[in-house]
Amino acid sequence: MSLLEPEGVAGLPGSPDSRVVTAGRVRGMGAFLVAIAVLAALAFGVATPAGAHATFTLGAPPAVAVAPLEMSVRFVAVVCALVCAALGVLLVARRGARGSYLIFSLGVVAFVWSFLTWAARGTDLNFVQMLAATLISTTPLVYGSLSGIMCERSGVINIAIEGQFLAGAFLGAMIASVTGDLWLGVLAGAVAGAAFGWLLAFLSLRYGADQIIVGVVIVAFCTGLTNFLTAQVLTPYQATLNSPQTFSPIAIPLVDKIPVVGPVLFDQNVFVYLAAVLVVVVNVGLFRTRWGLRVRSVGEHPHAAETVGIHVLSVRYRNVVLGGLIAGIGGASFTIGSVGEFSSEMTAGLGYVALAAMIFGRWRPFGALGAALLFGFSVSLQSFLAVLNVGIPSPFLAMAPYVITVAVVSGLVGRVRPPAADGVPYRRE
Repeated sequence: MSLLEPEGVAGLPGSPDSRVVTAGRVRGMGAFLVAIAVLAALAFGVATPAGAHATFTLGAPPAVAVAPLEMSVRFVAVVCALVCAALGVLLVARRGARGSYLIFSLGVVAFVWSFLTWAARGTDLNFVQMLAATLISTTPLVYGSLSGIMCERSGVINIAIEGQFLAGAFLGAMIASVTGDLWLGVLAGAVAGAAFGWLLAFLSLRYGADQIIVGVVIVAFCTGLTNFLTAQVLTPYQATLNSPQTFSPIAIPLVDKIPVVGPVLFDQNVFVYLAAVLVVVVNVGLFRTRWGLRVRSVGEHPHAAETVGIHVLSVRYRNVVLGGLIAGIGGASFTIGSVGEFSSEMTAGLGYVALAAMIFGRWRPFGALGAALLFGFSVSLQSFLAVLNVGIPSPFLAMAPYVITVAVVSGLVGRVRPPAADGVPYRRE
């Protein structure tokens, strides 16, 4: 097959388009579901008073009003535990691996629902607000994971996403404050991210420097630089240099009236909509166009790509800069998308979480989106649980996104294969 034809390279050795799932891992996932099912039945069901009820608010403007959902905590916990246990037994008894992650995900959803019901016992949980907060927390992770996909699909490891986030957030806030134009702030954030993307490409591709070390250095540099400039420039001139407006939510007519879904998906700011568009564009570009085939061939077999006339270094340069640009926009979403000002180290390591989402999503945009939603939900959940005062110490709740990150990168959810030439310096023969 010619590398210029629009067919993919999925399934080739080292392709990231498949996940290695052993029979032992499937049985382990099943045993895990059974264990958390027992926990749900005992802690959320048996230990809960029989008359305890939880109320979920499902209505929010501008959607059509919906009556709150009231449930018996014990009944829901027992039913969810039975469902989770049944799915766990199904995994333990399975011989094939196909569909195992879907079954596992359904079991986890059943457990989480029982936990939410237990946490909301005797009170009212605004479920719509929780989902909306999840989407807001997910948005920068989507930009970061797309940045990583753009870089790593071409064979360059981008550890610098955290630094690109900080640069985009800082410059976006400052330019938007000075000019009063939010779109100029977005452009400034994109330029800042692209600049550090170019620096990563220049040092890694031109001089063959270790890509991981260069990425770590860029993160350290951006962290130190933004901390210094915040103390010396932004803080003394807070009113003029660090007080940008933020994008207001834009409601999409008609669909924003849909109960539950409308306020969550169709009444958001431009960063959320742009992230959704970029997921589709990047996915189509990488897997449905000749450009994407060239990018993936460079990330898998650069020497073979060179033999059919593809300039490997040029492709990698462009992709790394584009990846930095996307990360810079994600950085701007921290400031002019939600908070309204820049503060030191405000990205809080989410650049690394975005990398974990990319790995969990198997270097695919929609897979990364699903993983980012998982991480975003964990961030939103810990915020709401802190308000509900469920008795779990807040530091443990705050650890949740990072515990999931460690689980992903350590291979507990399955061993995944990165692009074969990812991080491998290329030298023309």
